[in-house]
Amino acid sequence: MSVSRHSLVPTFVATAALAALTGISTPAVAGCSDNPGPGVDWTGCRKQNLILRGTNLSGANMTGTDLSTTDLRDSNLDGANMTKANLVRSHLDSASLVGTNLNGALGYRTRFHKTNLTDSNFEKAEMQRADFSGSTMTNVNFSKAELGRAQFAGASLENVDFDFAILARADFRDADLGSGINFDSAYLFLARFEGQDLSDALGLSDAQLELSCGDAETTLPDGLKRPESWPCDDEAVN
Repeated sequence: MSVSRHSLVPTFVATAALAALTGISTPAVAGCSDNPGPGVDWTGCRKQNLILRGTNLSGANMTGTDLSTTDLRDSNLDGANMTKANLVRSHLDSASLVGTNLNGALGYRTRFHKTNLTDSNFEKAEMQRADFSGSTMTNVNFSKAELGRAQFAGASLENVDFDFAILARADFRDADLGSGINFDSAYLFLARFEGQDLSDALGLSDAQLELSCGDAETTLPDGLKRPESWPCDDEAVN
């Protein structure tokens, strides 16, 4: 027996009316036309190429939201859910992403310059060529993330988890590498560690170091050997 979609309209209206009278909530729908603000629900919405600088989006739900090439500089994104969000070429310079969930987010050439990323989650995120220069990175999870050619110059890293991350040609020169940085099973092909103190790094192996780039000033954890291939040839690295 087929049912016309028009015959369902009265039922829907009656259900909505009953919910309003009884206080029973109906499933929430993303408000793509809603103005930016704390807790806004932009799930799956298209918000690309916008100027949202200095906006308060703390606690917002932006799961799967397209924010590519959007200006989010100086914005408050603390506690936002940005799982699988598209941040390709967007700007988050000097923004605050404390406790923000970016699991599986796309961030090719995204700028996080001087951004506060404390307690943020980038697990399985694709952040190739992302710029984390000067950012604060404490208790950050980059497990299984794609970070090829990412820039970390001037960033402050403490208790950062890079286990199983791809860090091919990532540049850690001039970064402040604190304690608790985990490189267990990370792919470090031509990753740049010249002049760095890696003595407190966790999970490093001789095989990983053979793939990476360091120099005579690179300090290694106890028990690991300085590769004979160091320093790397500049042409090969670039």
